[in-house]
Amino acid sequence: MAIKFFIQKDLPTEVQAELCETITALGGRVESKVPRTGFILTLPGTTEAERLRLCWSTIERPDRHFVPHTYVEACKIAGMLLKQIFVENGEPIKFHIDSSIANINARAALSARVMHSGGDPTASAQSARVILADPNIEIFQHLVKSYQGIPDKYVESYLWVKKCVEKGTVMYTPLVYKNPGGRRPGEERTQFTPEDEEHLCNWIAAKIPYKETGGRTGNRLYQQLCEMSNDPEYAWVSRHTWQSWRERYKKNSQRLDSLIQAIVEQKKPSLGEKGQYGYVRKPEEKPKRGRRRKDSGLPSDDDFIHVGPPHGMAMAMPMPMPPHQDGVHPDGMSPMPIGMYTPHPQAGPPTHIHHLPPHMNPMPGSGGPLDQNMNVNGVMLPAEEEMEDEEPDWQVRVGTDPPPVWGKRKADDEQEPQAGSSKHPRLEQLSGVAEAVATVLPTSDLNGNGNGAPALHVVDQSIRDIASEFRFIVEEVQEYYDKCGAMDRTRARFRKMRETLSMLQDDDKDS
Repeated sequence: MAIKFFIQKDLPTEVQAELCETITALGGRVESKVPRTGFILTLPGTTEAERLRLCWSTIERPDRHFVPHTYVEACKIAGMLLKQIFVENGEPIKFHIDSSIANINARAALSARVMHSGGDPTASAQSARVILADPNIEIFQHLVKSYQGIPDKYVESYLWVKKCVEKGTVMYTPLVYKNPGGRRPGEERTQFTPEDEEHLCNWIAAKIPYKETGGRTGNRLYQQLCEMSNDPEYAWVSRHTWQSWRERYKKNSQRLDSLIQAIVEQKKPSLGEKGQYGYVRKPEEKPKRGRRRKDSGLPSDDDFIHVGPPHGMAMAMPMPMPPHQDGVHPDGMSPMPIGMYTPHPQAGPPTHIHHLPPHMNPMPGSGGPLDQNMNVNGVMLPAEEEMEDEEPDWQVRVGTDPPPVWGKRKADDEQEPQAGSSKHPRLEQLSGVAEAVATVLPTSDLNGNGNGAPALHVVDQSIRDIASEFRFIVEEVQEYYDKCGAMDRTRARFRKMRETLSMLQDDDKDS
């Protein structure tokens, strides 16, 4: 039977005449009234087209189609009657052509093809069921992600329309189920086999044979296991991650502990053998080094006691003071006792100083081994063994920064100095060192007699003066000076002792 067509009455006369000629030539028939089945040719967007659709579009007449008047020419070009596939429940499917299809001609051709197949290409992106876009532009993937969660809304390529028309049916791009991750309850990625558990028990038995020592549920034990994956004998390790190995033991510890105990009883390893618990070598003990005294810059009593002669130098015995012709010293005092520091007339500078500690060289420039520890200016340098144990350099104050810890005064340093002492304790220490250094220097005739007689040492003369002034014997003054090393402290000591003795009452008066 011939296909029936109804033409909108307000179309131009020449358009209507051309349509009638083409329809008749193709075997169709033009009706003066709206047919029950057939096509109604309209001009989309006009008021008459909307009126016709509202009056004659019903669900009871699904074979009555509303198409633009260009539909006839499109069927002629296609060589077949184009099916109305973009229709659902008697209503056209709404399309939105996205701006990603920027070519005007392509947009017009796509819109016409949709209308010729029964669709409505004039809908907005929100109301459209199908959004057509260019798949070669990034916005296409953005549209897919934006609307993939909305049911009955599809984002398709502009080529999708042509495929549907050729196949004569609507086929949306199928959705593929994608596992969001995770496993079903009770399922593991890789199932543990009995061989896996056997390997795991052997490993734990070798590393931690006794459970009471702890460590079987720690991370490091299983991390070390997975680090062995490069070893051909441990190729089985790569079947699981170290977290999986740990969880396997943790969740089955009671059952696996019995298997581990059986392996340990068979091999009978000793606790702490090589390879157990990571095997860490015991650190070697470092030799202890003595710490310097920070309370004073003067040599300690130990330095006085353990003084010995420098290596390679002969020890000279202390020489007594040669008496005068009448057995009395020219100054009227008794002869000097043995142990005083009197240089020998022919011996030159003394070779052994009783007061100085070993780290002070008594003979600079003598060519002995101690000269190797001096710089070009004659300043004593520490030996190699001492340099290794030297503490790091002291910090210094920079700009307006607060002074370093060592530069702050202690509470007892800020107290008033005692009577007979210098104002600054540090100066007193330096003066004591200066007096000690002065003992190594050769002196001339201090009495000014110029007769070439042996002269008393500076320290010895001071000791004798203190003994004479406060009426003590020289040996007592000498003994105390050897302990403190400061002449001011020695003088103040014996002054106080004499004052204390003077304050004592006479025994006769008490009786």
